[in-house]
Amino acid sequence: MTGRTAHPKVEKLIVDRWSPRAFDESEMPQEDLGVIFEAAGWAPSAYNVQPWTFLYARRGDANWDLLLSQLIDFNQGWAKDASALVFIVSDRYMRSDKGNTENHSHSFDAGAAWALAALQAQALGYHTHGMTGLKFGEAEAALGIPEDHRLEAAFVIGKAAGKEKLPDFLQEREVPSSRKPLSEIVKPGKFA
Repeated sequence: MTGRTAHPKVEKLIVDRWSPRAFDESEMPQEDLGVIFEAAGWAPSAYNVQPWTFLYARRGDANWDLLLSQLIDFNQGWAKDASALVFIVSDRYMRSDKGNTENHSHSFDAGAAWALAALQAQALGYHTHGMTGLKFGEAEAALGIPEDHRLEAAFVIGKAAGKEKLPDFLQEREVPSSRKPLSEIVKPGKFA
């Protein structure tokens, strides 16, 4: 329950999704993580090339420290309490036996996959928090991301905890945020 209001026909799962920073440090079953990734894989993509790859670590596994260290210090401070940490990578090319062509929508398509992952996590009782506070430039090398791919963002998954777990300056921000009115984000016809 987020206290947000929207048109009654907007799916409740969408309205209730928000991005906390306080997580309870619990373990997440691999099966739940697999379901979240499978849901992400159902995202639409240009020519159905599905240009996304998810690099992940579960709390305490062999990859956790490596992935966590690729976040900026501020994000490491709260993301360390999540159950899983995921980096989203997109392939800049459409690949076929006829050759590779640039994929104009690789980032857009990877974003669609992230959105479905966030909604599926919400449906399973988890919360997600996406972030671009990464060590871009270093993270690609540390995670072995090829030059023809793009590191898009990262997100954490976990069970929300009380805001008192956070430093004082973050506690007041630990609430669902509002959204811009349609009049600010929708325009008929031309942009201007």
